[in-house]
Amino acid sequence: MTGAATLEKPKETKKVIVEFSEDLLERTEAAASELSTDRSKFIRRAVEKALAAIERRKLERELADAYTANAGLALRISEEFAHVDGEDL
Repeated sequence: MTGAATLEKPKETKKVIVEFSEDLLERTEAAASELSTDRSKFIRRAVEKALAAIERRKLERELADAYTANAGLALRISEEFAHVDGEDL
């Protein structure tokens, strides 16, 4: 079945109790309604987005740390091949 879409098995969900201020709850319900979804789906998607942003920032920090840790090596390699930059190949 080449090109056929695969269906994911629905993930098991668990109910949680979350306390919101009255204002936050009203704004959440209004936003969910505006997006034609229910409150649970809206909140779940907001949490997924927040977690993805946290994971992305963590990866960016790790990459920056790795670049910094290897800066000396990168500089030495760059200097080693500097004479090649001006050559016509």
